[in-house]
Amino acid sequence: MLLALAEPPERFAARLAWSAFRRRHQARANRCHAARRARRQPVVAGGPPIQPPPGGDLELTDGRWARIAPLLPPQRPPTGRPNHDHRTILAGMLWVARTGSAWRDLPAQFGPWETVHSRYARWRKAGIWQRILDTLDQEVDPATT
Repeated sequence: MLLALAEPPERFAARLAWSAFRRRHQARANRCHAARRARRQPVVAGGPPIQPPPGGDLELTDGRWARIAPLLPPQRPPTGRPNHDHRTILAGMLWVARTGSAWRDLPAQFGPWETVHSRYARWRKAGIWQRILDTLDQEVDPATT
């Protein structure tokens, strides 16, 4: 647009008209693409959907947390933006697994869904999520018996 300032006024008007047309066209195309993607089956980015343990109860009790906490990486020191604690984030992951809801539907009590999902993806890639599921599947929670 800086080059347009140096052009004659009739050319400047044509360039502005083209720019307005282009913005309208891009907005219309963006709406059409979004509508087409919404009609398609949802595709889960980054791998298979979150899988709960077979037949397992997914409530995060104090006993389960005591068994799972050693499997998790250490919390970062509180520098910069405060981190959400692992227990809250894990409870959010288990909520998604239990309900089968989308990450975006995660209640605010578990923190931002983006944070929960990114930590889930990181833990799944590192194999931590599978160890958590194995721990929940193998051990019987004394609070439920």
